[in-house]
Amino acid sequence: MVEKTALIVGISGIVGRNLADTLATLPGWTVTGLSRHAHDDLGAIKRATVDLLDADATKAAVASLPPPTHVFFGTWARQATEAENCAVNGAMVRHALEAAAATGGVQHAALVTGLKHYLGSFENYAAVELDTPFTEDQPRVPGPNFYYTQEDILFELAARHGFSWSVARPHTMIGYAPGNAMNLGTSLAVYATICRETGRPFVFPGSPEQYAGVTDMTDATLLARHLVWSSTTPAAANMAFNVVDGDVFRWKKLWRQVAGYFGIEAAPYPGEARPLATSLADVGPKWDTIVARHGLRTTKVERIAPWWHVDADLGRTQECLTDMSRSRELGFLDYVKTSGALFRLFDRLRAERIIP
Repeated sequence: MVEKTALIVGISGIVGRNLADTLATLPGWTVTGLSRHAHDDLGAIKRATVDLLDADATKAAVASLPPPTHVFFGTWARQATEAENCAVNGAMVRHALEAAAATGGVQHAALVTGLKHYLGSFENYAAVELDTPFTEDQPRVPGPNFYYTQEDILFELAARHGFSWSVARPHTMIGYAPGNAMNLGTSLAVYATICRETGRPFVFPGSPEQYAGVTDMTDATLLARHLVWSSTTPAAANMAFNVVDGDVFRWKKLWRQVAGYFGIEAAPYPGEARPLATSLADVGPKWDTIVARHGLRTTKVERIAPWWHVDADLGRTQECLTDMSRSRELGFLDYVKTSGALFRLFDRLRAERIIP
């Protein structure tokens, strides 16, 4: 068996944590990681903390770890404008990959982006007519997009240093990563808990199109398995892949199922979006009371449940549906039922004492 060493850039996030857990179950892999801040819940994984915007510090951090054969990049830093997103997130990818390539053993680098590849950036969102289901061969949307900047840097460095690459484009992700800024599943669990504990109605906060339309999501454990597959399967080298669970659903049905898990009723849909960033703007003290009442881990609500992301995801007025044919045709056949992925996340949040 050929030994492989994974360098997970963003190991504390929703992508990184689930990828590390997956690789830990596979023979022949050593797992290392980089994160922006220190974390005490990542076990014995060899890791370093670093600001990826500092090229020299990134090179030193990577050099302090075992030389990687496979690099997985799954982090980003949100900026005020898309031009800044391109500059900052492009630099982070460049510094991480150049530092890894300097060790001399990189065989493959995998980049995780998302469906804004097809939808456009925050500033240019759905400005063109969408062609769904999304397929990997669709042209880029006009305008700046940090996903495109990251891809181009990946392509450049792979050609220069002689390693293969892959790009994963998941939809909204479900997975365990407390404090992750884009974690719809955890935010829904916190929202449902607040409704149960305070008597607030559990109202779907999104658009009529998202409430009634067909959509899909991505379980982080399935994404992790796909990243391993695309990074070690020769036929999958140098390709981009959509990565979703494999089922489709309507929120109007799944919302009732989520409510049932928490022992509450789903409120009637009001027929329009009611953003949580507005309706829950003052909920912080109530959450602190819930945490104290149930002896939960001390977490500020704005840290574990960023309402802006829930509103952005559930407030879309466009159909968002993804095609997985490219992966299926090359042999990746894994499937996850989205409701099951959500309930498994809720179970873990309870076990970790994040929700009661």
